[in-house]
Amino acid sequence: MLTIRKSEERGHANHGWLDSYHSFSFASYYDPQHMAFRSLRVINQDKIAGGKGFGTHPHRDMEIITYMLDGALAHKDSMGNGSVIQVGDVQRMSAGTGITHSEFNPSPTETAHLLQIWILPNQENVKPSYEQITFAREEKLNQLRLIASPNGSDRSVTIHQDAYIYASILEDAAEVTHSIKPNRYAWIQVARGNVLVGDRLLKGGDAISSDAIGDLKLIGQGDAEVLVFDLA
Repeated sequence: MLTIRKSEERGHANHGWLDSYHSFSFASYYDPQHMAFRSLRVINQDKIAGGKGFGTHPHRDMEIITYMLDGALAHKDSMGNGSVIQVGDVQRMSAGTGITHSEFNPSPTETAHLLQIWILPNQENVKPSYEQITFAREEKLNQLRLIASPNGSDRSVTIHQDAYIYASILEDAAEVTHSIKPNRYAWIQVARGNVLVGDRLLKGGDAISSDAIGDLKLIGQGDAEVLVFDLA
């Protein structure tokens, strides 16, 4: 069965410096019908104003993935990592036994636009770790590019969960197909643009989930960017 999660039905919080949409219950947004999907716990679409960001705060026992859409994000953590996440970059933090980190938009004027994703791990109390990989636009153009997996295959970031994340940038009328195997589930998140999934037209911010075995065909309607989650 295909179930659509419309963009405008998501939780929304606008703090001035941060404009955030929540696909699942998060912070002050609570919806018992949308707590998670399988191991996928958080998809926040964040826009962070220039020079603003999240001060140092803690996490534990969570796989945290940052996917940049526009602008950049400066990251520092208690493991000693410091980097700037830019468009095309995928950052993964395994919080494990506990970390603290901060995230700030280093540009004084440009808005940072990103998806922050949390996945529940299948192992608790692991040693915290960090990884950041750049995927060129061409790697994602009109194809599904694996960006996260449990074993780091095909140069993807490694997560502690039986979950695979693919990214695609679809030109107009370009199509890709994702096959859902037995005992697997799919969540498709449109980051921007419009995508036809089967006979359902999704716009930026929309998502669709499926628990049915078979092929899901995605067709770009104008330039679009989409993430596909393949979950146990």
